[in-house]
Amino acid sequence: MEGYAAKQARTKALMHVILIIMSFIMLVPFAWMILTALKTNQESISVSPFYIFPHHGWHWENFGTVWRSYNFLILYKNTLLMIFWRVVCAVLTATMAGYAFGRLKFPGKNLLFSLVLVQMMIPAQIFIIPQYLMVSKLGMLNTQFGLVFPGLVTAFGTYLLKTGIEGLPKDLEEAAMIDGCNIGQRVLKIMMPLTKSSMVSLGIFTAVFAFKDLMWPMIVCTNAATTTLSAGLAKMQGQYGSDYPAMMAAATLAVLPMVVIYVIFQKQFVEGIATSGGKL
Repeated sequence: MEGYAAKQARTKALMHVILIIMSFIMLVPFAWMILTALKTNQESISVSPFYIFPHHGWHWENFGTVWRSYNFLILYKNTLLMIFWRVVCAVLTATMAGYAFGRLKFPGKNLLFSLVLVQMMIPAQIFIIPQYLMVSKLGMLNTQFGLVFPGLVTAFGTYLLKTGIEGLPKDLEEAAMIDGCNIGQRVLKIMMPLTKSSMVSLGIFTAVFAFKDLMWPMIVCTNAATTTLSAGLAKMQGQYGSDYPAMMAAATLAVLPMVVIYVIFQKQFVEGIATSGGKL
């Protein structure tokens, strides 16, 4: 018995060591980003000798220069508003569609849900041209609505919420119907609280994907006052040369909102991903 306990302890210690090493490996790019932001441009591109830490002082002024040059307050506002509205719209429409596909009976239900599944299999880039034409015809280019437009509905969210709702016992809904609840009350007071984990998972995925979205903001928002963090960073890349410390300083500033959001909602992030079985 003692030998088994010792073996378990060694296995646990080995797993902890491996996880710690992997954690440090994952932190290397972030550390490199911050260190590069504090270097001169010559140090950032130097190969011989190879600079890890700045040799000529820590250049914190790179952050101030980038902040003044690219108006990060506007980029923060546009990005956070886009994330907020995409999450709200995705969760709301996916919950209603998931309930319809999971509980209601109507003609063409299986065919319509098959179309939802087909949309999940098609690359999102295929929809960019028709979506752009729709936004352009509406006169919504360079607006917040234009940024949010692709996230108004989500095929993945519909599938996720349908699966979650189908896993709930029908007795609860039947009891609510006996008590006189209409369909709106059943969705709002019974289904939504019971599918909270699925809704949180969808909100997490939607927020992360919206934050990382690059192609759509660059296409639909050419005005610097309406663009997002990802598109703003992409426009810093020069054709013939780049100021790498400034780019890394901007990248560090761009990461801060998601870091703050993760720190605040850390428990929900872990529970949502663990419940959905997905990965980012």
